[in-house]
Amino acid sequence: MRGSLLAAALATWFGGAQAIAETPWTVPRLPNGQPDLQGTWENNSATPLERPPELAGKPLLSEDELSALKARAAQIFGANADAVFGDSLYLALLDENRPRQTFATGTYSQNWVPNRYFERRTSLIEDPADGRLPPLTPQAAQRRAARAAAPPPVTRSASDLALTDRCITFGIPDLFAAYMSVYRIIQTPDDVVIQMEKIHDVRIIPLDGRAHLAPKIRQYLGDARGHWDGDTLVVETTNFDPSGNPMGGYFRYADEHLRLTERFTRVSDDTLRYEFTVDDPTVWSRPWTAAIYWQKSGGEIYEYACHEGNYSLRGMLSALRAEEAARDEAKSHQAGRAGP
Repeated sequence: MRGSLLAAALATWFGGAQAIAETPWTVPRLPNGQPDLQGTWENNSATPLERPPELAGKPLLSEDELSALKARAAQIFGANADAVFGDSLYLALLDENRPRQTFATGTYSQNWVPNRYFERRTSLIEDPADGRLPPLTPQAAQRRAARAAAPPPVTRSASDLALTDRCITFGIPDLFAAYMSVYRIIQTPDDVVIQMEKIHDVRIIPLDGRAHLAPKIRQYLGDARGHWDGDTLVVETTNFDPSGNPMGGYFRYADEHLRLTERFTRVSDDTLRYEFTVDDPTVWSRPWTAAIYWQKSGGEIYEYACHEGNYSLRGMLSALRAEEAARDEAKSHQAGRAGP
């Protein structure tokens, strides 16, 4: 069943089963026989995680629709346009009046962002078939509502700020395409190493069948164990620390019960299919699966020296202290005018 689903997905990606048949390709292998996944890959997909409402019931665009989407992207998001991140780019092509995702400090020109690639799929989510996230559990919905209604947290120290602001981790899986979304894979007979350009995170995944760590030991990137399923590397990750941005901070609602199953399959010389299944029974009502096609990078990973964030911490905290001092002074003047 899984093989037929993968074949169908690849047929869609490469333009049909006939195109695959006419382009024979053999998986490259290491001297020990393992499939060779090594190299530097990047995620510049424009496809949104969830299928937009305008495309409900339409898992695939026609070739004409795809061509029109690409032409519209070239027209709206030229080199001098404001940079747009995440799913906002695709959604803006469907409705230009939609709010666009930018950074709190503003944005820069699209010239500084890698070109996004477009495909016929209208969502990264492949299961459920509607391309949408499954409903939250009642408990998770209540937690989300409570967080939305709560006042902004008071920032007293650097530890109160987000892990990304503190240059610690972006979490996994990283769904933020085209923003230093570059990955280097290195293999040995006993381990697979995945280095991420963002905040220089490195995952070392053992293949020797060892058991997971004890449940009480929690890590920002979880505890990963890998094995080969034919030519696919399967990685099972548990033991997430819920404060460590599981799900890449994309939802901020995954918790310590998250079980992440990733599947890495090289499907051509320059394409690697990265599929992941999210199973978190205290958050979502059922597991769900998404897939991204990573492309071979033309460059290398660069040092992510996150000095800007580190230096900014002092500035952010000093600004907060100044605001507090101004409020205290205003209260003091107010009390003085009121008199005894």
